[in-house]
Amino acid sequence: MQWSELSTGLTAKAVETGANPEVTGVEYDSRRVVAGTVFVAMRGGSTDGNLYVSGAVAAGAAAVLTDSDEAYKRLGVEHPGVGRALVAHGRKALAEAAAGWFGHPERKMRTTGVTGTNGKTTTAFLLEALLAAAGRKSVLVGTIEYHVAGEVRPSAHTTPESRDLFELMADGVERGATELVMEVSSHALEQGRVAGVSFDVAVFTNLTRDHLDYHGTMEEYFAAKRLLFDGSRYVAPRVAVVNVGDGWAPRMATAAQAAGAEVVTFGLSAGSDWRAEELRLTPGGAEFELVSVAGRARLKSGLAGEVNVLNLLGALAAAHARGVEFATLVQAVGELRPVPGRFQPVDAGQPFTVIVDYAHTDDALRNLTGLAKGLVKASGGRVISMFGCGGDRDRTKRPKMGLAAGEGSDFVVATSDNPRSEEPMAILAEVLPGLDATGVAYVVEPDRGLGIAAALAEAKAGDVVLLAGKGHEKEQVLRDRTIPFDDAAVALSALRGLGYGGGQ
Repeated sequence: MQWSELSTGLTAKAVETGANPEVTGVEYDSRRVVAGTVFVAMRGGSTDGNLYVSGAVAAGAAAVLTDSDEAYKRLGVEHPGVGRALVAHGRKALAEAAAGWFGHPERKMRTTGVTGTNGKTTTAFLLEALLAAAGRKSVLVGTIEYHVAGEVRPSAHTTPESRDLFELMADGVERGATELVMEVSSHALEQGRVAGVSFDVAVFTNLTRDHLDYHGTMEEYFAAKRLLFDGSRYVAPRVAVVNVGDGWAPRMATAAQAAGAEVVTFGLSAGSDWRAEELRLTPGGAEFELVSVAGRARLKSGLAGEVNVLNLLGALAAAHARGVEFATLVQAVGELRPVPGRFQPVDAGQPFTVIVDYAHTDDALRNLTGLAKGLVKASGGRVISMFGCGGDRDRTKRPKMGLAAGEGSDFVVATSDNPRSEEPMAILAEVLPGLDATGVAYVVEPDRGLGIAAALAEAKAGDVVLLAGKGHEKEQVLRDRTIPFDDAAVALSALRGLGYGGGQ
């Protein structure tokens, strides 16, 4: 492919072909530029790619897309043989160039996007499994990992930059994938990382306090999520699947409907298009009557807790919107498995339950402790919660996390999450007012490994120990380094140290 061919697909203010060289790739990171690369220089939140144009040209860039008038003019003077294009939106141009370079895989797949504060990962994993039950191959893009037609790859970001997304899609198409299932973060929607992707189905799980260090207010956070539905920046979905029980749902549904989307609701309340009736939660999962616009059936799920019933309902509604038959969905439910780091049990033969979960907001922690309370009701046991709050993130949620943990637990260990550049004890000082307000018994242990050990040492037969906040993560980010850290593995080692044997 030549530069002139690729540039015809750009929405650009001005294009110069230069020597019209052969293109060998598209990159937005100048460190990955080689001879023949088209370098997309765009302004970002933390840096400006236009600062690296000279380095990209020196590395062999065949052409440069820039959102800077100054950089565009300078290229014409200093490097007249290099192709150049001046664009209004750098990330849109990146998506256009990547789509062209990778052969427009977005035209060969149908995309379902899942957004919300909590439940994105579980809903996306369940949806991929339901599509697989119908014989379809998918590309799954999300927080824990990426799947490319069954091949598991590490996840760098919940929602990657469009160039990397289009490469994943192209790999998937080559392997027979026809579905793209994505977790779509508010950051990605706001920054334009999903430019060029048309969402056939979009799912809204919920909206609770998170990421206010970036968005500032809940209204701005909601506005970012709404971009997936309202057609203002991206093409509106054909079907919007909305959790009717969330307080923000009516506004999201109204925005989607105004943009021309069909709105399908799910929830536990009467009137939801997909709902669970006669719900019975068990330690091993849930049983309920699925009532839907497509039919009704008695279901038994191995996913524990009311929140996972909601995640399952959202996934079922989305899969049906993607054309999976009701009978296929019903048959598949019994085969669904828990998602890593989402209510994940750790079993070394101990007489109490240990659960690792990603809950890192006050709402998620409240849901998690509520589920644990239900599990100990019969045994008369206690709920022991260990949690922390991330550094360099929304500080306003710290006392709220403390309050949620204290209200839902009988004993709490307050520890570190990923402290990043902050001092762990400074973070914990902002958590403690919430804990103090509840009167719960607690200890403070800034070392997370010791915090896990303290929570487990406190447990007795019939108790439930919740290790919350990091879930699937395999590292802990400290001020001066990043260390390997897996809550489940650390817990298993601590249990063995307490004299319990066996494995997970």
